[in-house]
Amino acid sequence: MGVSELLCLLLVSALWGGTNPLLKRATEGIERLERSGVALQLLAEVKFLLLNVRYLLPFLLNQSGSVLYYFTLASTELSLAVPVVNSLTFLFTLLVGGLLGEDVGGKGSVCGMLLTMLGISLCVLSSVSEDQDQVTHVHS
Repeated sequence: MGVSELLCLLLVSALWGGTNPLLKRATEGIERLERSGVALQLLAEVKFLLLNVRYLLPFLLNQSGSVLYYFTLASTELSLAVPVVNSLTFLFTLLVGGLLGEDVGGKGSVCGMLLTMLGISLCVLSSVSEDQDQVTHVHS
């Protein structure tokens, strides 16, 4: 995995994880909508979301992460991309949630974040060393 792919995966994680707490905040109040019938309820909720700028901006950023992820997968090893993005997304969700004043779990979460970072680092280092071994075998 190259540096550019790793940076793209990091950006995807930031876009996905960083917008989760913002989306959660922006949807506050949707549970108070009550309409008779499933179709009317669905329409009321869609209207609530589409007219809510606090929701639309994080949603569009989140979806841009999905587009970037799709294109990054074309040049990235799937067995590495998925765990890296999933783990880092969780970390960004905790970080942004904490910055917004949400309870993120205290010392246990910090310990989990550090262990996650260690695991991701080992995965990336393993991938880089495998890539270097393949280059060495090709040139010899």
